[in-house]
Amino acid sequence: MKISAFTMCRNADKLYYPIEESIRSALPLVDEFVVAIGKGDDDDRTLETVKAIQSEKVKIIESEWDLDAFPRGMVHAQQSDLAKSHCSGDWLIYLQADEVVHENDLPKIRKACEDYADDRSIEGFVFHYHHFWGDYDHVIDSHAWYKKEVRVVRNLPEIHSWQSAQSFRFIPHFDGKNYRAKHGSRKLKVKAIDAYIFHYGWVRPPHIMTAKMNALDKNHSHATAQYQNDFDYGDMRKIARFQGTHPNAMKARIDRLDWNDRLNFSGASLQRKFLFKHERTKYKLISWIENHVFGGRAVFQFKNYRE
Repeated sequence: MKISAFTMCRNADKLYYPIEESIRSALPLVDEFVVAIGKGDDDDRTLETVKAIQSEKVKIIESEWDLDAFPRGMVHAQQSDLAKSHCSGDWLIYLQADEVVHENDLPKIRKACEDYADDRSIEGFVFHYHHFWGDYDHVIDSHAWYKKEVRVVRNLPEIHSWQSAQSFRFIPHFDGKNYRAKHGSRKLKVKAIDAYIFHYGWVRPPHIMTAKMNALDKNHSHATAQYQNDFDYGDMRKIARFQGTHPNAMKARIDRLDWNDRLNFSGASLQRKFLFKHERTKYKLISWIENHVFGGRAVFQFKNYRE
């Protein structure tokens, strides 16, 4: 049995994605790690950063992003599919450039791949999530954020990245263009495993957080930049504290955090003109019900898989 990993990115280093840490976290588990790196800005060093890992397992695919051919975020799925197409493993672990796995979970992932290697009814595995917010000590625990997602799939040509690359679908007659189409596709049949994805997509200096959000908006076909000022993470005292340990691969990056003085621990008024879903009363109420009535189980939440 062979396990591959794959990811895609562009301007990852410039926008403070932990791409090196993400790759390094999975290297002990996998036989190869395929990285599709889109041509970035002149001041971005993502390609050099990935090359500096100096592992024979790392295979780099240099690419060009075509936002006209793949609008509304679909370029993320197309690039994920590009990386997937170069994988040779039986099982494929997909990590986005801001996702890291904990070394303690690697044996669990390998065991699941071994245990279900011959069970063709299982097409993938879903992981639990830690969504970090603002710094490395706070996590979002809200109905508005997905609690689990597919991050290991079988290496089947009918399995494709979907929408903006959050998840996967089984699409037997895919046209290679519309990554958002539901017709002619179905959800994957998966098993949940007791392993976590550490999602650091909302942990970066406030001014880089603004740049990252504008970059994502551009990828999703927004005509103009919506964000101007340093990002306001809101009242950090209202965000749950993380009680666990981080992956070893993240230690150096965590030690470099230098924007605590720009986070709001005083209860100052929110400077943003909009609220994220987890900040809205409706979702706070649903989250309270899930955590206090249903024991933390998500209810009425969309799942792009059949568990």
